[in-house]
Amino acid sequence: MTTATAPSPTSTAPTPHQVWKRARGLLIALLILVIAGITFAAVRSGTNYGHLDPRSPDPKGSRAAAELLKDRGVSVTVATTLDEATAAVGPDTTLLVTGPNLLTPSQQRRLHEATSASTGRTLLIAPGPAAVSRLAPGVRAEPHRPVSAIPPSCALPAARSAGTADMGGIRYTAPGPTATACYPSDGTPSLLVRKERGDGDTVLLGSPDFLHNERLDQQGNASLALQLLGSRAHLVWYLPSLTDPSATSDDGSPDGTDDGRTGEETPGDESDFLDLIPSGWLWGTLQLALAAVLAAIWRSRRLGPLVMERLPVSIRASESAEGRAGLYRKANARDRAAASLRAAARTRIARLTGVTAREAHTSHVLLPAVAARTTTTDGELSILLFGPAPADDAALALLADHLDALEREVRTS
Repeated sequence: MTTATAPSPTSTAPTPHQVWKRARGLLIALLILVIAGITFAAVRSGTNYGHLDPRSPDPKGSRAAAELLKDRGVSVTVATTLDEATAAVGPDTTLLVTGPNLLTPSQQRRLHEATSASTGRTLLIAPGPAAVSRLAPGVRAEPHRPVSAIPPSCALPAARSAGTADMGGIRYTAPGPTATACYPSDGTPSLLVRKERGDGDTVLLGSPDFLHNERLDQQGNASLALQLLGSRAHLVWYLPSLTDPSATSDDGSPDGTDDGRTGEETPGDESDFLDLIPSGWLWGTLQLALAAVLAAIWRSRRLGPLVMERLPVSIRASESAEGRAGLYRKANARDRAAASLRAAARTRIARLTGVTAREAHTSHVLLPAVAARTTTTDGELSILLFGPAPADDAALALLADHLDALEREVRTS
C-alpha cells in the first residue's frame, strides 16, 4: 500500500523584497528627519550678531575691541533694552549707544535724563540731527562725509595719543568752551567731547568704522577705541532694537509722543508663553511636526497644476491692500508683511539713488548708495532695509514709520 504525500503548505511570510518595498518610505522619512535634526542643531549652535556687536567676530563686528578692553580690566556688559542701559549708568560706567537713531523720541529723552543725571561717560555713535537735539541739546549735526584717515588736530589727550584714525561721517559743532572738537572733516569735527556735570562727559562720534574688527588694527583706531571706551571701570554696550518693549506705548502703538507713561512695565510683559516652555520640548515638537509633514507628502496624491483664472470683477487697489493686510494680521504673518514693506521701500529708494531695479535688493550695492544720501549709518540702514522680522505688531508699525522717514530723507536730500 502506498502512502500519499501531503503537499507542502504555501508560505504566507513576506519576502525580503516585499519588506523593503513596504518599509523604504518610512526609512527614507526617518533618514530625512535625522538629517534635519542634525542640521537644526548645527544651525542653532551658531550665533549671528549684528554690526558693532561686541560678541561678533565678523568684519563689521566689534569683538576685537571688547576683548582688548577686557584684557585691560574693563568689564563689558551688553544691554539690548533701554531699561538695562539706563539702570547701568553711573560715575564709574561708560555707556556706548551704538544706534541712537533707532530710538524713539521718548526713548531718547529718557536716555538723556538718565545720562545727564550721572557723572559717567556717554558715547553716541553717529547720531543724526533729530537724535542730537534730544540726546545732546545744543549740539548741531552737519551732513555726512566719507570716512578716511584724519589727524586729530585737537588737544584731547586720547586723540593726541592715538594720532591719525579712521574718522569722518556725521560732523558736530557746539557753542561754548565746554566742548572739545577733534578729527575735522572738511573743517568740521567728527568727534566732539562735551563736558557735563561733575566729571561726566558726552562723546559724539561721526562714524563707527574705527570700532570694526576689520579696521581696529589700522591707523590709531585701537588706541582711540581703548581710551574712549576704557576711561571707566565698566562699559555698557547698548545695542538698540526695534523689538525693545520701551519703543511702544502702553496701548501697543508706536510711542511718538511723551505722555509721561513711557517705559512703564505691566505684569506679563517680561515673558510670553513660549519662554516658559523648555527648549527641548520646542525642538521635539518641531521634529514631530516635520515628521507629520513628511508623512503627509509621502501619502498625498498630486491634484495637478494650479489653474489661473481672471477675476470676474475689478477690485480697487486700496481694498486689495486692506484685504491683504487683514490676512497677514489674521495669520500673524509679520515676517511676510515686513518683507513686503522692506522690498517696496528698497524699490522706491533705489530709483531715488540711481540704483537699478535689478540691484535694488542687493545689500552691498543699495546700502552705500543710500548712506551717501542720508545721515544714517550703514549698520542702521542694514537693520531697516534687510533686518529680521519684527517680534510684534507694534514693532512692525514702528518699522513702517522708520522706512517712511528714511524714504523722505532720501527724497529730500
